[in-house]
Amino acid sequence: MPQETKAMPFDPDTLEHAPGVAHVSLEGQRPELADEQSVRKAVEQAFDYRGDVTITLRDGRVLEGYIFDRRGDAKLLADCRLRLIPRDSSEKITISYTDLVGLAFSGRDPAAGKSFETWVKKYKEKKAAGETNIRLEPEKLD
Repeated sequence: MPQETKAMPFDPDTLEHAPGVAHVSLEGQRPELADEQSVRKAVEQAFDYRGDVTITLRDGRVLEGYIFDRRGDAKLLADCRLRLIPRDSSEKITISYTDLVGLAFSGRDPAAGKSFETWVKKYKEKKAAGETNIRLEPEKLD
């Protein structure tokens, strides 16, 4: 006969959790695109970045926007592509990794400094101040 289990009440003060990952801010950085490995790494970081990046292309064009997709797992770098939504357009542009000569993390990272630990700290501060029905609302994105 299966044992009956009782649901435990949710108490964020006693929850066990692993510490969050320490994220290094990429904002303002310009990785060197010296070889195939550095290009692949920079595009991966740019894909994970939540702000805009500025890309300089081999033909001299400079594009600023958000990298929303990438296909960087091909054996040949020439077969790898990223997709970018320019800051001033809704057009989706496909760019070959081999066309990249510069990449800068130029936009503000809207998620920087936001973690579960930060949320718990704010929760505890509100609880200590005697608040009830505590709700932490997300900040508005720009």
